[in-house]
Amino acid sequence: MTPELTVLALAGLLQAVQFVLFAVPANLELGTGYTSSARDRPPSRQLSERTARLQRALNNHFEALILFTLAVTVVTLGQQSTPVTQAAAWVYLVARILYIPAYALGLRPWRSFIWVIGFLATLTMIVAALL
Repeated sequence: MTPELTVLALAGLLQAVQFVLFAVPANLELGTGYTSSARDRPPSRQLSERTARLQRALNNHFEALILFTLAVTVVTLGQQSTPVTQAAAWVYLVARILYIPAYALGLRPWRSFIWVIGFLATLTMIVAALL
């Protein structure tokens, strides 16, 4: 398995960890009656600020993971794995790990800076695969 595929697998596990980090407090705050329902109506109470941030960080990683998966696929199927693409994959993963507490704690502007680092790492992989 290429290093990029290894990082993609770890990013998938990170997504699962993020889900738990959000789901546990969401269930405690909203109650399992609501969270296990079809959610046809809004909750009777709001998520706390931190739990809502964890939800947004989770959703953001779903979005980022799409582009990162594309990058890993292009690099792997194109047999373009290089030290640059490998380093960029690890930078992406580290950025996504750091993004969780940065978002949960509302660290501005660091949250955005960390996001940009991960995004640029992903773009680096795509561009490197084309060269």
